[in-house]
Amino acid sequence: MNKNAIAGLSKVPEVTLVFWVIKIAATTLGETGGDAVSMSMHLGYLVGTAIFAVLFALAVSAQIAARRFHPWLYWLTIVATTTVGTTLADFADRSLGIGYAGGSALLLVLLLASLFIWYRRLGTVAVSSVSTPRAEMHYWITIMFSQTLGTALGDWTADEAGLGLGYGGSALVFGGALAVVAALYFVPRVARTALFWAAFILTRPLGAVLGDFLDKPVAHGGLALSRYVASAVLLAFMALCIVLFRQRAAATAASELAGNPDHERRPQ
Repeated sequence: MNKNAIAGLSKVPEVTLVFWVIKIAATTLGETGGDAVSMSMHLGYLVGTAIFAVLFALAVSAQIAARRFHPWLYWLTIVATTTVGTTLADFADRSLGIGYAGGSALLLVLLLASLFIWYRRLGTVAVSSVSTPRAEMHYWITIMFSQTLGTALGDWTADEAGLGLGYGGSALVFGGALAVVAALYFVPRVARTALFWAAFILTRPLGAVLGDFLDKPVAHGGLALSRYVASAVLLAFMALCIVLFRQRAAATAASELAGNPDHERRPQ
């Protein structure tokens, strides 16, 4: 691949069905993996957050330093955001005592602020713009907040201390919301960028409740599976998907227009 071709590609994957399948698996892994460190290893939410924050910083640094899209590195960074999001949300909701509703509200404000700052500085929050270190930094900070918010939302809807819908009920709520987003994709006037971020955010609480369903006690509505076993199976599934399904880097807006001067861009 020549330099011009590399410059025309972002360092994030093209958004396809495989992308969303791996994303949901990664968010579920983030829940079981985060709980394995903070609960099963008895390290607590604060120590768990510190450990995963370091891993997140290292993964993001490697991702930004990379010259092109690497699927393994990208999904490693996504998993790092989901695990730190799990322990950080649990620390805010439970250790700080602000509750699920308070934690969700706080994290929603932080997520919206991150998107607003990104938009004000770069003029867009579209995935097609993530081709420079500055855009990547905004992208990963926004993703980290969205993953943390998703954990808090999942806990809020499922737990008795929140809405008490249970894991099955919560999965139906978030799965239904994702179905609505998918349907809106076929409405031409709906901005694709807004749909992407809506889907990205909603997959996190879906993964959170699925992860809790796998490893929480039967008395609490879960399957009581080992967090280590569940995490290993999810990790193996992600690896299999990465090996079997080739993922391409998402084309930037500039490269799309260069490749087709008459290209009519969809709403962003």
